[in-house]
Amino acid sequence: MDFGVKMQGGEPVSTMKVSESEGKLEGLATAVTPNKNSSNSSCAGGISSSSSSSSRGGSAKGWQYSDHMENVYGYLMKYTNLVTGWQYRFFVLNNEAGLLEYFVNEQSRNQKPRGTLQLAGAVISPSDEDSHTFTVNAATGEQYKLRATDAKERQHWVSRLQICTQHHTEAIGKMMSHAEGQQRDLIRRIECLPTSGLLSSLDQDLLMLKATSMATMNCLNDCFHILQLQHASHQKGSLPSGTTIEWLEPKVPLSDHYKNGADHPFASEHSKPVAVPEEQSVAESGLLAREPEEVNADDEVEDTCDNKEDDLGAVEEQRSVILHLLSQLKLGMDLTRVVLPTFILEKRSLLEMYADFMSHPDLFIAITNGTTAEDRMIRFVEYYLTSFHEGRKGAIAKKPYNPIIGETFHCSWRMPKSEITSSVVGSSSTQAVTNHASLLEESSSQVGSDYYTVRFVAEQVSHHPPVSGFYAECAEKKMCVNAHVWTKSKFLGMSIGVTMVGEGILSLLEHGEEYTFSLPCAYARSILTVPWVELGGKVSVNCAKTGYSASITFHTKPFYGGKLHRVTAEVKHNISNTVVCRVQGEWNSVLEFTYSNGETKYVDLTKLAVTKKRVRPLEKQDPFESRRLWKNVTDSLRESEIDKATEHKRTLEERQRTEERHRTETGTTWKTKYFIKEGDGWVYHKPLWKVIPAAQAAE
Repeated sequence: MDFGVKMQGGEPVSTMKVSESEGKLEGLATAVTPNKNSSNSSCAGGISSSSSSSSRGGSAKGWQYSDHMENVYGYLMKYTNLVTGWQYRFFVLNNEAGLLEYFVNEQSRNQKPRGTLQLAGAVISPSDEDSHTFTVNAATGEQYKLRATDAKERQHWVSRLQICTQHHTEAIGKMMSHAEGQQRDLIRRIECLPTSGLLSSLDQDLLMLKATSMATMNCLNDCFHILQLQHASHQKGSLPSGTTIEWLEPKVPLSDHYKNGADHPFASEHSKPVAVPEEQSVAESGLLAREPEEVNADDEVEDTCDNKEDDLGAVEEQRSVILHLLSQLKLGMDLTRVVLPTFILEKRSLLEMYADFMSHPDLFIAITNGTTAEDRMIRFVEYYLTSFHEGRKGAIAKKPYNPIIGETFHCSWRMPKSEITSSVVGSSSTQAVTNHASLLEESSSQVGSDYYTVRFVAEQVSHHPPVSGFYAECAEKKMCVNAHVWTKSKFLGMSIGVTMVGEGILSLLEHGEEYTFSLPCAYARSILTVPWVELGGKVSVNCAKTGYSASITFHTKPFYGGKLHRVTAEVKHNISNTVVCRVQGEWNSVLEFTYSNGETKYVDLTKLAVTKKRVRPLEKQDPFESRRLWKNVTDSLRESEIDKATEHKRTLEERQRTEERHRTETGTTWKTKYFIKEGDGWVYHKPLWKVIPAAQAAE
């Protein structure tokens, strides 16, 4: 059978002869139509093979199917772009190196290639548009769209490329297995060293080597796994609907001594447990009343506690402990059941951190003062974006206490009524940098009917998974917010990621509106040096009644360049598909609001006044309220007594585990105090929308 391509103007004219009986290419010949500017050249519009290990040079010969790892070369048409279209290029398949290279023509093959694709992990796909075209999709995302002379030539290129791709992809797997073996041997040798002496298994350099080698191998393993999934999905068709490719869970479970309930892995040989008397025995704590408690706001006083997290000393001193911990973790591991060292803790509970998101009650109350649905949505976005700055205590990434099941936190804020109107300027006017500090100081002494009260309650409603519910209301303004959050933390190598699963609902009873919203992810970066926090991900705010929504994106810092803590947002009227406000800036610095009428407002969070919360003194708090429950741990951390804080923390956690085992053995269901399970969420037992009749709310 003879088939070929004839072209005018000096382009290749190729003829291929295929022996159907022997199933091989024979007598591959090439000629060029002569013209006055060209000389004879050995060019192939089809495929040639060489048994030489080098892809450059070598005589052409028949391509035996059995010689499937030979180098292959010849002319193919390559699609460049819409302007240039298809162009003939000379391609070389270097089987030994696993590369597909191309040149302008065969004469330039001894020069640097015009382009090169790594074939390991690549996907070779014949096109459905005709019988001549196929694509080479590299793992890097780069793609070559190529066209052979005919269907037979395409099939030969595709089959040779697929064989080469499979060979080099499998080779990566073998190299990974070899590297894993060497890494395991390295870990074993380090762990066999004595714990003291000139060369110790706890030497900081060796711990660093152990941790980084573990993280590196896990990264490579997961990347290779994703490569395999991508390759398989293209070979067998697209993945089933809903399938996602994500980081693997650890193949090997964490050592038992790193799980909750086991001995603390970080105590030194010379440190002895400190006897710590606790307020509540295990038996007593199980009998505590679980009925809701009405907190008298008059018992609350302005908070004087200042737990700034600006001390790097403990982190620097405990670096060997961090390295030892990192060397035991697996990439993507769920950290919910991992006991983390005490010195990385903030001096507050996670429940109190949620309360600190409400530190601008003036902006919260002002939402319902908006005269239009558009204005109220924009005000909510402003409140939402200003809430995270105060929620973080200092620039250092530390972790709040994991709340004990049944733990609660109560507080309130008093806001002078005279400050609410002036605290937020609507979209119809332009405002410079927002700063209310002096105004609040002047009116802080006002009491009685001259202020609004925002009340807050939070409860840890579940231990596994760890779910918190929190609720805040301003009864005078007929508004409340209810939310539940499940915190999922994962080890990401040199950082830790926390996903906030759940949603909140803000109810403006006066307007009959509900705003649903979600929360961004948080990341603790550079955990081996100076850890810092950034937020990331997309969140949404929606009001079904009014048809307004907001899309908010917290941007993580790019690997190179870029700003920290950047956030952008759009407020849109869905019915008309009109953007009514755009926001940009940093969530811990300055935010710029640009309205549809062209006006602009700036909010400087560093100058935005913070209203101190009001809490009951410890002696009036329930034993399971956060500050009283964690008092011994907080006091020890404040005095930098890490071992003592660790013992107090361990006692609380052990008590929780003992009670959980007792409930499991007796078949007793945990009874929450303030929140009721409804569907997949948790709702406050006495929300404002149940207390205030609908008719009264609309008045």
